[in-house]
Amino acid sequence: MDDHQTVIESFYSSFQQLDSDGMIECYHPDICFSDPIFPCLQKEEAGLMWRMLCNNAKGFELHFSDIFTNKTSGGAYWEAKYLFSKTERPVHNKIKASFKFQDGKIIQHTDDFNFWRWSIMALGPIGIALGWSPMLKNKVRAQAAKSLAHFSQQHK
Repeated sequence: MDDHQTVIESFYSSFQQLDSDGMIECYHPDICFSDPIFPCLQKEEAGLMWRMLCNNAKGFELHFSDIFTNKTSGGAYWEAKYLFSKTERPVHNKIKASFKFQDGKIIQHTDDFNFWRWSIMALGPIGIALGWSPMLKNKVRAQAAKSLAHFSQQHK
């Protein structure tokens, strides 16, 4: 097993335990995180997002597999089951992650998942009707950014 694979395994093992500190330890100080809801979080923002998600998690389960790495990059597949905090609806999200490494840490982390599928589970009828639309995606992104800013203010 190479060092990059160990970093990915440590990241997801920490996530399984809702240990945001352990997750953040796997990140390079100049981390860039992106997914369909949080499209560009830099440095401390990325860690803050994981702290918020771990802090607010309800009914949480995580499984990861298919880790692969090379000298500079890697990836994994992971699934999370949880109750979406805004609606209390159950979500089973399937995510493909890609990573780039620098100095033995994750410097770039991109999670890719089907936003429409996620919105149907998380938002119900609104997701069914509008989950495909940029309008709903932008609204969810704006709400997520607002929640992150609020969490940041509460945890300074």
